[in-house]
Amino acid sequence: MPGTAAVLVRYSTDEHGTLLHLAEVASGPVDMEFHADLVGRAHPCVQVWRLSEPVEVHKMLISWLRSFPLVSLVFPPTRQGCPMTIIEARGLTKVYHSKSGPVRALAGLDLSVPRGSVKALLGPNGAGKTTVVKMLTTLIRPDSGTAFVDGIDVVADPKGVRRIIGVSGQYAAVDENLTGFENLEMVGRLYHLGGAESRRRAQELIDLFELTAAGNRPVKGFSGGMRRRIDLAGALVINPKVLFLDEPTTGLDPRSRIALWAVIKRLVADGTTVLLTTQYLEEADQLADDIVVIDDGRVIAEGTSDHLKAQIGGHRLEVALVEAGDGVAARDILARYGAGEPAITSDGRGLEVAVVDGPRALQQVLAALGDADIRLHDAGMRRPTLDDVFLKLTGHKADKAADQADDVELEKSK
Repeated sequence: MPGTAAVLVRYSTDEHGTLLHLAEVASGPVDMEFHADLVGRAHPCVQVWRLSEPVEVHKMLISWLRSFPLVSLVFPPTRQGCPMTIIEARGLTKVYHSKSGPVRALAGLDLSVPRGSVKALLGPNGAGKTTVVKMLTTLIRPDSGTAFVDGIDVVADPKGVRRIIGVSGQYAAVDENLTGFENLEMVGRLYHLGGAESRRRAQELIDLFELTAAGNRPVKGFSGGMRRRIDLAGALVINPKVLFLDEPTTGLDPRSRIALWAVIKRLVADGTTVLLTTQYLEEADQLADDIVVIDDGRVIAEGTSDHLKAQIGGHRLEVALVEAGDGVAARDILARYGAGEPAITSDGRGLEVAVVDGPRALQQVLAALGDADIRLHDAGMRRPTLDDVFLKLTGHKADKAADQADDVELEKSK
């Protein structure tokens, strides 16, 4: 109804439900998509109220909540006081020194990851995504800034951080001469779990990742998807609170990628927090609660997939021409009815433009193309994708090349 609004309150409590902290309080008008997103992503530290009152009333409610002594308010109790975030980084910087001179990988990057969520890092080659992951997993030190994982300082207590995290890199780190079971048992022993517990955990993970039939075969005979599953299983041997995934499905076929997505979703449902980097925009769409876009070592945008798409709004109108020679004339027509400069594919047959009123613009464009005797293979509308967002924010589409190349070369030259 008109005037309907929502209030989002993030809070923490002690085990009795006494409010300890009230933060990031916000209110605003609700459409169905916005409200569903808040409710769907609500975790034990989030309260969402939906009231049929104008936003001004909600602003008064926020002031009212803040006016109370914190000890006098009682909210639903949350586990262990439910900290707001499990990963918190502020002002991270890093400069690598190459033969051509200093290269800035991070320039004051801030990052916050709520407990039990999935956050995806997206960015062009050399944006600094892998550098962030290496800092948070204690592999490299920041030049400046602070970073904490579950309250543990990654610089002051790297061993403490390593005890609670799991890491799966871009390439499967497995011993090809060992069986899948033996690889996982070895990881358990390296974590000092003991022989019996290492074997029990290895078998548990073999079954979880649906590798029971292949668990006693050497890994060198595994497919790419099976190797990735064993590698991911190795990162879970200690039941980590936080799982770092660096390009988890790079190089996998679509079927293996979807299967691995299902495994990751199960882990998150069981309470694992995931920070992943990915070169596949559809992967972020599928897995991430929030997406962070990084460019030149800084965060340039952050939000849910739908919120990021909403930044560029409207629809996209697409046409596929029969004759590439009609490209110039078709582009003029799309420019006439579109809300921006039309884009054209390299072969000259595909064109796309942003439009405000999608159905009306499509009718007008089809009529104008028909009047100009321009034949079409196809025409239609679509909502913006993350690729559109990426293009607008960074100036180019997401590369499908290995995003880590720049960082690796820079690190070798340190």
